Amino acid sequence: MSLEIERKFLLPAFPSALVEQAKLHLVSEQRIEQTYLAIDENQELRVRRIVDLGSGDVSYTHTFKLGNGLSREEIEYNISESIYEQIVKAFGFVPLTKNRITAEWDGRIIEIDTYDQIELSVLEVEFDSVEAANAFQAPEWFGVDISSERKYSNKKVWRELQASTTT
Repeated sequence: MSLEIERKFLLPAFPSALVEQAKLHLVSEQRIEQTYLAIDENQELRVRRIVDLGSGDVSYTHTFKLGNGLSREEIEYNISESIYEQIVKAFGFVPLTKNRITAEWDGRIIEIDTYDQIELSVLEVEFDSVEAANAFQAPEWFGVDISSERKYSNKKVWRELQASTTT
């Protein structure tokens, strides 16, 4: 199991000025649909359909995560389109959809997720260690640090989406 160490920020606005000034270099953009199969307070199991908007390539993943907050264990592997479709149809859930922009800023890779079903943009930065994550000084444009706020977690947002579509 690999360790995912990341900090998340509530991005107030897309940093277009940084792109124009060539301080933020856009690397790729993906369209992501994700559906959770099982969730509890400490674990999650999900599948994703990921479309690279530049190339049109489509991939499917199955992911298990353990833990909450800054550092979590993660196992992720590719699955076939057929397996993905069978799983999604069997459960009948509404997928959480978002666009993900991967960019390079100040020697770091960042990811910006903009959600469809709710008004939310989140910026994520991954680190090699908890110490590096804690030492990182985020610029003001990143927004408020929400790394330990569960109300912004994908699984929480997804649960709320399911509740709103069944009422």
